[in-house]
Amino acid sequence: MLKMTPTITPAKFRPEVNPPTADRSKLCSDAACAVTSGARGSEVSLTIKPLPGEGIADLFNRLAGTLGKLNATILHLTIFGSISANAAAMEAMRRRFGKIDWPLTWIEGAACNGSPIASLQIFGFAGGTVDRISLDGRVVGSVFNDGAARHCLLGGLGPVRNSIPRPDQTKETLDNLARALAQGGFSLADTVRTWFFLDDLLSWYDEFNQTRTRIYSGVKFRTGSLPASTGIGAKNSAGDALTVGAWAMQPLDSSARAVEVASPLQSPAPAYGSSFSRAMEMPSPAGRRLLISGTASIAPDGITQWPGDARQQVALSMQVVEAILRSRDFQFSDLTRATAYFKRRADAPALAEWCMAHGMPTLPVTMVECDICRNDLLFELEADAWSSGAHSP
Repeated sequence: MLKMTPTITPAKFRPEVNPPTADRSKLCSDAACAVTSGARGSEVSLTIKPLPGEGIADLFNRLAGTLGKLNATILHLTIFGSISANAAAMEAMRRRFGKIDWPLTWIEGAACNGSPIASLQIFGFAGGTVDRISLDGRVVGSVFNDGAARHCLLGGLGPVRNSIPRPDQTKETLDNLARALAQGGFSLADTVRTWFFLDDLLSWYDEFNQTRTRIYSGVKFRTGSLPASTGIGAKNSAGDALTVGAWAMQPLDSSARAVEVASPLQSPAPAYGSSFSRAMEMPSPAGRRLLISGTASIAPDGITQWPGDARQQVALSMQVVEAILRSRDFQFSDLTRATAYFKRRADAPALAEWCMAHGMPTLPVTMVECDICRNDLLFELEADAWSSGAHSP
């Protein structure tokens, strides 16, 4: 077994005074951008999609320009795109940024419009310090303090060995997640959100769920609830059985916490064998963040609804997501990031049609072609939302 040597180091980032949130959002005219201000800095959520005729190098130049305008450093970067574009993208990033000193998760998610890269999704931080966590010389995590809580974002984590059975790779990956968290002073018990991208998901999803459940059974989560999560079928650039991302949080005072949010229209996922919560909310003095798990066309009894009908599955999934949002005084206009997963890219227009029919605003959504966790599911949506207002029961 290869030895993973973890380290934590300060990121090379020079904090400056931030302009007001509204003004900062205007700086992102060519990207979906949300900026939320805390006592010690501002969190940035960016979704950047290739423009017509834009090459890979130009895409990363635009990312660098946007980060510069916001004076933000990357906490975690997710790239949805063809594995065949990985080498060119990595070279373009190195040329533009130099050393890649942030967590990076590359997902084989084909763009629904045929582009080699579907989207860049960035969590960033401005106006404060960021520490990096490394395993075996590669940065896999970022730690920051927003004044109310310490946060740790991790990505691109996989097993030590990809030649062993896939359930064993799952265990090694979660072991590496725990090891990385420990370097930042966190543990698995602090995890509030996870992303699992499984190669050939449909052939071993049950084994994955059993392994995850067994490991989680030994964890006493700080929140008292399982993390919110997404489980999607997609290859990764390392050729591992899976790659994982996570968000961990430690409150610094009573004003910050993480609490489970139930789905008004669906039963808890553990009722049918999946170890995650439907959503998690993180209130703080600055506002409230809602993290909604991957949501699909599933009835309260756990049965898939509208098999084979993408438009009806989109409609029901969006209804379920909206019910979660409204249960906590959010609406679709509060979304800061979303990912729409389609089993068939030809079904992608169904989401745009639903939004138009319901008068929805333009959503900060990435649309990609990936496997969903059941043969009869065609669509899944995950989403983040932010509100500066308090919840009114």
